[in-house]
Amino acid sequence: MADSSPATFITLPELVRLQADARALKLPSVKPVRSRQAGLRQSRQKGRGMTFSEVRQYQPGDDIRSIDWRVTARRQAPHTKLYEEERERPVLLIVDLGPTLFFASAGAYKQVRSAQVAALLAWLALWAGDQVGGLVFNDRDLAVLRPARRRKSVLRLLDHLANHQHQGKTPPTPATNASHGLDTALAEARRVTHTGSRVFIISDFMNITEQTTTLLGAMSRHNSVSAIRIQDPLEKALPSSGRFAVAGPDGPIWFDASNPRFQQAWQQKIETHEQRLADCLRASGVFSATLSTVEDPATALRLLLGPGGRIG
Repeated sequence: MADSSPATFITLPELVRLQADARALKLPSVKPVRSRQAGLRQSRQKGRGMTFSEVRQYQPGDDIRSIDWRVTARRQAPHTKLYEEERERPVLLIVDLGPTLFFASAGAYKQVRSAQVAALLAWLALWAGDQVGGLVFNDRDLAVLRPARRRKSVLRLLDHLANHQHQGKTPPTPATNASHGLDTALAEARRVTHTGSRVFIISDFMNITEQTTTLLGAMSRHNSVSAIRIQDPLEKALPSSGRFAVAGPDGPIWFDASNPRFQQAWQQKIETHEQRLADCLRASGVFSATLSTVEDPATALRLLLGPGGRIG
């Protein structure tokens, strides 16, 4: 490996401490709302909310209490004030911690980066006033946490992120009849996702199928869906020379990067998967971004998120 001591596992206390990095992303300030039924995120729906949006000509059905009498007198036609309703939006984090994420040639293991990204997004969503929930899975277990706007809910999510990682020096042995994978998690997510949710899928997307496209497309029709791919440098290109070992279920597998035939076969496999994944995301209408195992997650998210650290 290029890095002799990459981080292979991240603990719950370390995930909790990431709230400091999340705060450094500088979330936009939000004015407090007194109504118990109001949330903290502006929706696209116009209504009687807290923030003024625009004035337009009166239309049948408009609330006459919202008529702007000054504009009406000036333009000699009834005009209505419109407001942006402030509503909380559920944020659902679908986090892959399967066997293929117990790997890195540099930086930290993919399962560590996956958990870190999920934790940062969870803290950001909570401080934005959103409901936070998630699905955390590996090839053996799937934990479902329904969205809620409580710090306790985020801590439960982080606890599952810590417990679902593989620990130890030996790689995980895939379950014989693995029933929990990305497709299973996506199918389960449809059951707990409310229309209009913000969904983040954090995975290396190494095990996509034809069904993945269908499941992603169904979810993105009614929600805002983003795929955050965790990728190791070796999954982009091999070094030009040298002998390397990759851990496998039956022990280390050695390969010679200077072998032209091996290089060609490896590159062809990479290109085939890249095209397949690109087609899947494009067909399903899902926005995607990639985070490398060598990148600091907080720094990378600062570039991926909107101005002021907004995630919606």
